Amino acid sequence: MMPNATGPDDISGSGSPLPPTTAAAAAAAASTSVKLVLLGAIICVSLVGNALLSLLVLRERALHKAPYYFLLDLCLADGVRAAVCFPFVLASIRHGSAWTFSALSCKVVAFMAVLFCFHAAFMLFCISVTRYMAVAHHRFYAKRMTLWTSAAVICMAWTLSVAMAFPPVFDVGTYKFIREEDQCIFEHRYFKANDTLGFMLMLAALMAATHAVYGKLLLFEYRHRKMRPVQTVPAVSQNWTFHGPGATGQAAANWIAGFGRGPLPPTLLGIRQVTGGGGGHVASRRLLGMEEFRGEKELGRMFYAITLLFLLLWSPYIVACYWRVFVKACAVPHRYLATAVWMSFTQAGVNPIVCFLLNKDLKKCLRTHAPCWGAGGPQVPREPYCVM
Repeated sequence: MMPNATGPDDISGSGSPLPPTTAAAAAAAASTSVKLVLLGAIICVSLVGNALLSLLVLRERALHKAPYYFLLDLCLADGVRAAVCFPFVLASIRHGSAWTFSALSCKVVAFMAVLFCFHAAFMLFCISVTRYMAVAHHRFYAKRMTLWTSAAVICMAWTLSVAMAFPPVFDVGTYKFIREEDQCIFEHRYFKANDTLGFMLMLAALMAATHAVYGKLLLFEYRHRKMRPVQTVPAVSQNWTFHGPGATGQAAANWIAGFGRGPLPPTLLGIRQVTGGGGGHVASRRLLGMEEFRGEKELGRMFYAITLLFLLLWSPYIVACYWRVFVKACAVPHRYLATAVWMSFTQAGVNPIVCFLLNKDLKKCLRTHAPCWGAGGPQVPREPYCVM
């Protein structure tokens, strides 16, 4: 009998394991594809979300207030970061983690990346201070926090950010392409000649100060939450004259606790009668009532969520920077470094998601301006008061 024609030497090589070089090349190609898709998704989410939120703030007059001006500034900065800095990261990933542009362009891109990072940190700190003033010192906040004051705060944040990001452009420190990060950023050297140490320390100090202000705000709200009226008998108001056990200052305490009847006492809310032009219309402008207080608390929760996400998404990268500076005996694990870098990239697109989830006013405006969401829904009447 003839031997079987299908011997071991005739087996096709398709089922055999790939050579090490081929397997490594396939893994690298797959990793590159995943990075490109992921960064493309981050860019799209950031551009669409920040543009949508910015348009809502610009078009809706009810959102023309100091907190939303600050939010608009954050959204525009994140959108520009995604549109200007991230395409260079895409190009470096496509070319095998290599920088194919000039050294000057590397400095410019690194400058803008650091600028937007510090701008967000400075802006979140300023927002935390204004949130505390809006609740704890509302009369002063309502009088001083105008459009021009908001513009001055935003300009101050940008000026400080430029001051932090500009020195390496003139070689006070070094901007360099870091292959492990696929981006141009601070060069990480020994701590005696380090570019990262002071800048990352400033960023960490800003985040610590911001959370300290929010802690003070939470403590203030907790202490005032425990206030109770001395008497539970409500004050009765007739033409702003209070009668009974709840008269005078007790009337305000009863209103704070929810026992008030009739119109709100002017001693509590600081109502000013302003005569409008033309027909002599009288408008009441309140400094702070229960509804306004709830609105300020909602804004505080939203901005604190943004601040907390900023801290969570940037902290791993800050830890990696200090690791590379101080710990020379052990290198930063590549997987940890890659995760930290991509978490910092993700921060550019999370703010609109947080805002639409936690802010009722933004949801309402989105339903109003989006026909597919707002059609057929009941129109909620707006309160005839505004927070000044």
